[in-house]
Amino acid sequence: MTGVPDLRADPDALHVLKRALPVAAAFAAGDGICPTLEGPVRYRRGDAVLTGTRGERWPVARELFLAAYDPVPPTRPGEDGDYIKRKLPVLALRLERAVQVPVGWQDDPLEGRPGDWLLRYHDGTHGVLRDAIFRDSYEPDSGETRWPPP
Repeated sequence: MTGVPDLRADPDALHVLKRALPVAAAFAAGDGICPTLEGPVRYRRGDAVLTGTRGERWPVARELFLAAYDPVPPTRPGEDGDYIKRKLPVLALRLERAVQVPVGWQDDPLEGRPGDWLLRYHDGTHGVLRDAIFRDSYEPDSGETRWPPP
């Protein structure tokens, strides 16, 4: 299936927040490709390549990264080191069928499989996470009563 469902209009979408878990960020010295769990994603010089708690890696455009993550001291903004994502609202929907999700700042599609989670971030971009990583990385937003998710 191609095309991204509109999570803003889906009553099954959960309202979640990223947990305050540090991720390691390294700013790319040149252009490259990051092999994510959901498919290869290109990055450009200066973009952040993140490593999560399970060793999963993904790139984020520099401007999007700096707008959504705070450095953990002694790391300073824009330097390699540990960062924590700000508590920004996210919509999440568990996929019942495969979907291709374009990375908002690239043309590379992520491959969502049944059981994965489709995310719509505060800035309107999308992501896909495997179920175990979603459950480790996200928590319910205030008012979300459907937790833990099925």
